[in-house]
Order: sequence, then C-alpha cells, then structure tokens
Amino acid sequence: MPERVTMETVRVPVARIEGNGDLPLPRYMTEFSSGMDLHAAVSGEVVIPPGEWRKIPTGIVVALPGGFEGEIRPRSGLALRHGVTLLNSPGTIDADYRGEIAVILINYGREPFPVGRGLRVAQMVVRRVCRVDWDPETAPDGTSRGAGGFGHTGAK
Repeated sequence: MPERVTMETVRVPVARIEGNGDLPLPRYMTEFSSGMDLHAAVSGEVVIPPGEWRKIPTGIVVALPGGFEGEIRPRSGLALRHGVTLLNSPGTIDADYRGEIAVILINYGREPFPVGRGLRVAQMVVRRVCRVDWDPETAPDGTSRGAGGFGHTGAK
C-alpha cells in the first residue's frame, strides 16, 4: 500500500453545461488515483465503428489556475476490453481554456463501440507546468548520448 502522505490540492471552479446535472463531476475513484474519470455527456447512444473516431462531450467547463494543466488520458479498461482509446493522447486543457471539455475516442477494436450517456470515457490528471524562457545566446551542452535519436538508447 502506498505510504500515506498529504497530497497537494488545488481548488478548481467547475460548471456543468445546462442539461448535464445528472452526470457526476470528475472524481477520483480510489484513494491513490491520480486521474479523475470523465463521463460522456451524449444525448443518445453514439456508436463508433471500427477504425473511426468521434468527439465525445463531457458536459463540463473548468477554470484551471495559471501554472496548471489538465492532461486527458485514455482509460486502460476501454483499451484492453474494446480497443478504444484517445486519438490525441494525452490531450491538454490549458489554464485559459473555458470551453466544454471533450475527448476524441477512436475505436481500434473489431466491433462497433457504443458510447452511452455517463460512460467513463477518459481520465483527467491535473498537473503543474512551467514556462520556458529560451536562451539563444547559450549553446546546448554536449552529452554522452549526443544526437542519438529514435531507438538509440536500446541499440547495441
């Protein structure tokens, strides 16, 4: 069992889009979950055929504070059982975005995948971020890896 520690919390304003009061707000499903489940706010069943994708609304708007982002990640159970994942993963919710959070589900499975209202479709992890201040006056230093790229660290 993970050691009990006090985790940092951040208060984030959230609003349900009208007509979505029946859906739960994102929440952690276990004591040590890092991601909160997001639910499908579809009005009727949306079927995703194999090899296709659909934009699925979640029915919520959030106001993340500056210095934070929301990472939208796939749910492992959907991937394992149905071959369904997120097309752009991880997705990013910027601190200044005030639109509805939506996810792009893609069906890599062999069967059509039905998305019903309230289905847990993705998870959101809220993380701190930093800004980069590029320094074009200083050249990057050398390393033992150098310019070795894709697959370089596993090559013999």
